[in-house]
Amino acid sequence: MTAFSLSPSAGPQDIRQAIRRGDWTQHTSGLAPGFAQANLVILPAQYADDFIRFCLMNPRPCPVLDVTRPGDPSPRSLGEGIDLRHDLPRYRLYRHGVLESECTDIAEYWQDDFVSFSIGCSFSFEEALLNDGLDVRHIHHRRNVPMYRTNRALTPSGPFRGELVVSMRPFSAEQAIRAIQITTDMPKVHGAPLHIGNPALIGIDDLAKPDFGEPPVIHDDDLPVFWACGVTPQLAIEQAKLPFVITHSPGHMLITDVPNQRLKFS
Repeated sequence: MTAFSLSPSAGPQDIRQAIRRGDWTQHTSGLAPGFAQANLVILPAQYADDFIRFCLMNPRPCPVLDVTRPGDPSPRSLGEGIDLRHDLPRYRLYRHGVLESECTDIAEYWQDDFVSFSIGCSFSFEEALLNDGLDVRHIHHRRNVPMYRTNRALTPSGPFRGELVVSMRPFSAEQAIRAIQITTDMPKVHGAPLHIGNPALIGIDDLAKPDFGEPPVIHDDDLPVFWACGVTPQLAIEQAKLPFVITHSPGHMLITDVPNQRLKFS
């Protein structure tokens, strides 16, 4: 654990500066309430058309918020002064589909042909759940959200294919209904849940052993509620086996200047 702490009132730019300085390398769940967070995929321009089609054909796990020009590290529609080489707490480096390493800055790996995709993140709707009085358990326990591989196949595009990843938040039956109502209005950050109840039906054997994130805190009367997750493209990247790709580390998102209100249906 780092000794550095962020104020609950810290805004997006303050948080990005703390990340850029290396003061904050933890997950971003619960940070910057009121503002959207984004997953990240950075790949060579020659694969960008196939990847954008992959996102368009799989919009629930891959809602695209921004696509940069080749070589430009700034997603200008998401905020002022953002630099994707420095502004996420942790990155993953993949070579030929294999996770090579993780790091906190990617300036030394940057290529002039890189295209960056910012993809909506479910952390963005958690403020709305909390404001409605719902018990978002992983935030209360200061954990990363649990994420699981499923048996649901994605629609392929070029070299990109694989299975859906979901995030899970446990709720009582009454709160689960309210969570559905709230998140249905936010399709740019995954929208309504894809599954509620028996995890085995989507290929999850043990909720206590997530593939990403941290184990959940589940009460006896809870229902597991599953949303499409922006970690999904990382599995597609593993399948594609591209020479070099950079993503965020699960749970370590880009904090944007985009208000969550802009992510809702009007």
